[in-house]
Amino acid sequence: MTSTDVTEEAEGSGPGGYAAARLRLLTEGARSGPPRRRALAGLTDDWLAGLFGAGTGGQAGVSLVAVGGYGRGELSPRSDLDLLLLHDGRDDKAVAALADRLWYPVWDLGLDLDHSVRTPQQARKTAGEDLKVHLGLLDARHLAGDLGLTAALRTAVLADWRNQAPKRLPELRDLCAERAERQGELQFLLEPDLKEARGGLRDATALRAVAASWLADAPREGLAEARRRLLDVRDALHLATGRATDRLALQEQDQVAAELGLLDADALLRQVYEAARVISYAGDVTWREVGRVLRSRSVRPRLRAIMNGGKPVAERSPLAEGVVEQDGEVVLARTARPERDPVLPLRAAAAAAQAGLPLSLHAVRRLAATARPLPTPWPAEAREQLVTLLGSGRPTVQVWEALEAEGLVTRLLPDWERVRCRPQRNAVHLWTVDRHLIETAVRAAGFARRVHRPDLLLVAALLHDIGKGWPGDHSVAGETIARDVATRIGFDRADAAVLATLVRHHLLLVETATRRDLDDPATVRAVAESVGTEHTLELLHALTEADALATGPAAWSSWRGSLVADLVKRVAGVLAGDPPAEPAAAAPTAEQERLAVEAFRTGGPVLALRAQTEPPADSAPAPSSADGSEPLGVELLIAVPDQAGVLPAVAGVLAMHRLTVRTAELRSLPLPDGVDGSVLLLDWRVAAQYGSLPQAARLRADLVRALDGSLDIAGRLAERDAAHPRRRGVEPPPPRVTVAPAASRLATVIEVRAQDAPGLLFRLGRALEAAGVRVRSAHVSTLGANAVDAFYVTRGEGVPLPREDAASVARELEESLRA
Repeated sequence: MTSTDVTEEAEGSGPGGYAAARLRLLTEGARSGPPRRRALAGLTDDWLAGLFGAGTGGQAGVSLVAVGGYGRGELSPRSDLDLLLLHDGRDDKAVAALADRLWYPVWDLGLDLDHSVRTPQQARKTAGEDLKVHLGLLDARHLAGDLGLTAALRTAVLADWRNQAPKRLPELRDLCAERAERQGELQFLLEPDLKEARGGLRDATALRAVAASWLADAPREGLAEARRRLLDVRDALHLATGRATDRLALQEQDQVAAELGLLDADALLRQVYEAARVISYAGDVTWREVGRVLRSRSVRPRLRAIMNGGKPVAERSPLAEGVVEQDGEVVLARTARPERDPVLPLRAAAAAAQAGLPLSLHAVRRLAATARPLPTPWPAEAREQLVTLLGSGRPTVQVWEALEAEGLVTRLLPDWERVRCRPQRNAVHLWTVDRHLIETAVRAAGFARRVHRPDLLLVAALLHDIGKGWPGDHSVAGETIARDVATRIGFDRADAAVLATLVRHHLLLVETATRRDLDDPATVRAVAESVGTEHTLELLHALTEADALATGPAAWSSWRGSLVADLVKRVAGVLAGDPPAEPAAAAPTAEQERLAVEAFRTGGPVLALRAQTEPPADSAPAPSSADGSEPLGVELLIAVPDQAGVLPAVAGVLAMHRLTVRTAELRSLPLPDGVDGSVLLLDWRVAAQYGSLPQAARLRADLVRALDGSLDIAGRLAERDAAHPRRRGVEPPPPRVTVAPAASRLATVIEVRAQDAPGLLFRLGRALEAAGVRVRSAHVSTLGANAVDAFYVTRGEGVPLPREDAASVARELEESLRA
């Protein structure tokens, strides 16, 4: 029988009417969320029941069952239909014909179908072998046919699940953990999978299965609402894309937000993150309880035998005043009185983090319900307990999450609400703003022995991005907030001022080290003036590294660490009373002089590549957390007779060979006595994007062709981009080119912020050449998709540009990047 025959025979069940009614339901604006999902499930139930009735001809011993998401009545616009045709095994041929009459109309309407045909015994056997099948059957719902057959299967499947819970729940826990490892955490991803990521819909379903086992139950408060939110977002995603997708891609977030009546994509992500956080925390609590119950089941029989049937008493070990450990969790002592002890929440949290144990759900909820607010300013013990909590390292994270889940964090720090679950639309960042702050504190705890005031370091780590919840520059806003918070939690005026300075300038060291000329005295003096004291510099150095390490792998490296350490060493000298020396023209090394002479003799470029895995001998060592074996890049020395077009030619050749430029210095080198003319010397630091470095001979050959105009660099880069187009995402912000005021007395500093792309430095070099300026040095910094490049430029005679000329060059560069 063909699919057309089946469809025609099913006309009495109204497939055309179902399709029209389905379309009306999905396009009308009156119903959305749970009402629409229920209505869509009910509409589909009626249609399938009609198909079933038309196909059975009075046949007994067979039923149609919805399982999985459809069994729960959670039909999103593009959800597949999970169906089980259940039969008693008496007439396999008739059942096969009925299956055709059911499945073909579904396929003909373009609906995805997950189907099976089984007897109750086969269904139970398959469930016993396949955990996912068992989970789907837990939500079995009768649609049509023999109700007794369906009811008997449901009863048997639930009984099997409860009987096998000690074996199946650990399997389910491992399945959830493996999926989380593969898909990541929903509450932190910029393009999350609403179903598969940790904290998503599959985890919510797993918690229902745990509850069905009667072995443990998830904390119910907020869980149903979190699940509903994720389902609403998935509905809107299906309608926006017209596809059965669970991946909330960047380019679709604004449309999904509009479908849900939200302000923008950030508001959408924040709702998704909040829901995921509720489900993730419920999962943590539930799986701990499952483990506790299973452990107690295995231990109690032996204990009862030893104690002649007596009931064992759980051991309680004191941890702090009013806080004890019991059965692997931190709970409140029987004598604890949260209503009389406002410091108890922080004391319990600090004790849990120090012991590396979770706070029990009951304890956190009791603290949230009964603890009195702390006075302002906080007593010294409260401040000390906060610092202890922040300084406990990795265990701080789970304890902080428990406090957040019950609203205790925003009660202690009201400004936290603005950064809670706030997304960061920069691929460099792994975390939301609030989690990044905790991760920074975790990293800073590892540097506590490196600074004289670890308490200030830890609190600064917690607050350094607190201004991201406010408009404008988050460092400026954060400075004010940090001063207020520091005063509220009991720091004196001097300490509050230090914390405000650390928050205001938490990006100063890394931005200066990677974007400014450290040999320029103005650079070092400016940093020294901003920091103020050697002790503050010491704290800022540790905070800088902790912040970068907590951001993600792209934000920190041995190379960046060595640059920051070099800057800190120079600034410390100024703060100690040693002014930075005015830069003198460095005498060329023997190798540089040899290259220069050879370039003049041959009339073409000469180059040398030299790998370097450690900072130069005269610089400070890279911070201890950096991997000492990580290459800091390769030193590329190029000598070429002084001529126009050198910068774009070199940058273009390096881009063709997929070499990333980290720093670039250019200067004119006079030749030895008796030789007329000058040679341009380029001392650059480069690194391979991937693979091995190209041979120096190949680089030189391409550079010769680039300088004589026979190598079409722009064309070659365009061909490569066309052959390997980049994945489309959100539209990047437009480039911005500015003149840094008073950044140097020796040159004009032009700063370029743009989307990173192959050949960007080549395009900038061409634009600078066209503007008629000379590039003294370039400092290139790339964070994720964002490039921030600073160029020290002069006029031909080596002096800074007049203000009007500098502004004109900046405009020309910006226009060239927008073209």
